[in-house]
Amino acid sequence: MQTLNLEQTTITWSSLTKIVFVPHTEQEYKRLVELLDSLIDRVGENENHPLASMMEVIGVLIENYEAEYVPELEEVA
Repeated sequence: MQTLNLEQTTITWSSLTKIVFVPHTEQEYKRLVELLDSLIDRVGENENHPLASMMEVIGVLIENYEAEYVPELEEVA
């Protein structure tokens, strides 16, 4: 079992909080979408890329925001 070094985690997380966060406004949502677009351009489909898991986390944050705040488009018959 891996132990968490809270001191190192605090230092590392502090540097990431402006990049990785739960969006609460449309502006924050748009910032994450821009970041995801950049990550997709860089990572592509390479699951072994060092930023692949970050791309996945950002995607989940965006999906959660959309599920709560973005209305679904109605299907046109």
